Amino acid sequence: MSGAGSPNHPDSPAVDGTGLKITIVAGRWHDTIAGGLLAGAHRVLDTSGAEVTELRVPGSFELPVACKAALEAGADAVVALGVIIRGGTPHFDFVSNAATDGLTRVALDTGKPVGFGVLTLDDEQQGIDRAGLPGSREDKGAEAASAALEMAVLLRDLRG
Repeated sequence: MSGAGSPNHPDSPAVDGTGLKITIVAGRWHDTIAGGLLAGAHRVLDTSGAEVTELRVPGSFELPVACKAALEAGADAVVALGVIIRGGTPHFDFVSNAATDGLTRVALDTGKPVGFGVLTLDDEQQGIDRAGLPGSREDKGAEAASAALEMAVLLRDLRG
């Protein structure tokens, strides 16, 4: 399973996000999987002490611009959640590359963390296995939120 070796073990200590503003930006495609990702992100962030807001966008292609706007509006970090399932056309490759490259650029341009929770899947079952739903083997929404939170705390401490 791709999650082997993940630093986000259930017994990991909670990160104190008190005073941080974190925005979850989630695509609306594939409601069941996206809902699981959102729930996982909220499980992590809602217990961290951070101020959490949520934005919904049409799909994964729209994540970078919404994440950049949230960071420019004062968020200390964003958690980008999306679901892209391979089909029979190159559309999958274009959207996956645009979302990944765009979110990387947003993080570098703003100097703020972007938790990457965009699932790129061959089929719906792979998403269900990773969405943190009952019976899932992984919780990529929680992992993305943990990464964004941990990086926001690290950067706050570095910047004093």
